[in-house]
Amino acid sequence: MNPIIAILKEHNVTDAQINELFQTLTENPFAAMATIGQLGIPADKLQQLMGMVMQNPALIKEAVVELGLDFSKVEAAKAQLQCNPPLKPECFK
Repeated sequence: MNPIIAILKEHNVTDAQINELFQTLTENPFAAMATIGQLGIPADKLQQLMGMVMQNPALIKEAVVELGLDFSKVEAAKAQLQCNPPLKPECFK
């Protein structure tokens, strides 16, 4: 099992909440950050989870694939975030 999903389950986050979190992540990463903050995970575990993701971003892809979601949407959302501010020349490709 993906370690991100394992930590969420360890803190009694339901499968439906996990799917909703990752679905939100594929659509709007900022909203996903707000959502994860509302799951009641203790701050130390949340920090551990964020550190794990920062050290190994591939864990997000693994979790998305494990949940049967479309990882290309995560990539599109990531590209959109990198175009803030939107007037960067690379945003017009």
